[in-house]
Amino acid sequence: MIAATLTAAARLPLLLAGDPLFERGIDLGVFLVVVVKTLIVFAVLMISVLFMVWFERKVVADMQNRFGPNRAGPFGLLQTLADGIKLFFKEDLLPERADRKVFRLAPYLSAVPAFLAFSIVPLGGRMEIAGHQTLLQLADPPIGILFLLAMSSIAVYGVMLAGWSSGSKYPLLGSVRASAQMVSYEAALGLSVAAVVLVTGSLSTRVIVDHQLGGIANWHILRLGFIPFGVFMVAATAELNRPPFDLVEAEQELVGGFHTEYSSIRFALFYLAEFMNTVTMSAVIVTLFLGGPNGVHLGPVSRQSPIWFILKIFIFLFTYVWLRATLPRFRYDQLMDLGWKVLIPVSLFWLLVLAAMQESRKWGFGVFAGGVVAGAVLTRAVFLGHVKTDEAEAANLREVR
Repeated sequence: MIAATLTAAARLPLLLAGDPLFERGIDLGVFLVVVVKTLIVFAVLMISVLFMVWFERKVVADMQNRFGPNRAGPFGLLQTLADGIKLFFKEDLLPERADRKVFRLAPYLSAVPAFLAFSIVPLGGRMEIAGHQTLLQLADPPIGILFLLAMSSIAVYGVMLAGWSSGSKYPLLGSVRASAQMVSYEAALGLSVAAVVLVTGSLSTRVIVDHQLGGIANWHILRLGFIPFGVFMVAATAELNRPPFDLVEAEQELVGGFHTEYSSIRFALFYLAEFMNTVTMSAVIVTLFLGGPNGVHLGPVSRQSPIWFILKIFIFLFTYVWLRATLPRFRYDQLMDLGWKVLIPVSLFWLLVLAAMQESRKWGFGVFAGGVVAGAVLTRAVFLGHVKTDEAEAANLREVR
């Protein structure tokens, strides 16, 4: 996976735009800086994953009045490393009825997109490496948001192919659930991202972060309203297959879901990909709605700092753990209803409101026009809802009679 990541990173400079590091052409020094940045970002992400696994086990244990990992290292900090070493030396089993090539490929299709999606996240402002001015960000392509959505879509192939290629019915059921769940929530996720792009006018993550400079009042969670943030948070949780949307891995029903037949290092890659995606998606939420590395107030100290970025990510990591420890799993019909009947209509409705406000702002009554559109659409939706409810009740009465 490291070799594939370095190969992809070596090709990234050909796609970058706006970074002064690459405006003078590619030379040996620039290439070395790219390699150093790749290794640093990869190391930061791996350390974050190790911390996240330990943190989740500890917090859930505390919420359940247990000790959690407390043997390997101080406070159990090395327990994740010990588990990884154990999995590395376990026997790598291959089911007799499995499609060998696809079975071996699937874990990489889950792990690599998670790192590539993290590569476009701004971690801070500008920095200097070996005399070269560069961004504290591995890559800033002008189509960063599209790249993010593409990586999110590719990740589902790893889950689908893992379940299909195992030659077992329980992983297959998990992969079918995964495909339906990802497709259902990808639309709502894309519409909430479209609201951010509509306001900023750019697909670049760096431009989106710079658009939120100036303090909390300029963060998109307030400028766009809470609805796009809430829709993105719920849809991202479903995309990650995190509780309460973990029907893909439901142990009580599907033994372990799509990775039931996996063992050793390939199972470790799926485990790594799950927590890496959690860290990556938390970083994306912070970038899109909470200003990324921007500080909470004006001033040179709090302008753009990785410290603010880490603190914001920590809030969402704790939120994911909290949800896992407190909420029961959705039924599958509830999962589909929430995606198709609630999140997609709400996100589309709010996107229309923001578009009306953006278009009419030039005339000086953007908020008024947005309110009128919102009221009209909401009234129409409520009216249709009442009509359908009355029709359903009448049909039920006819059946009873």
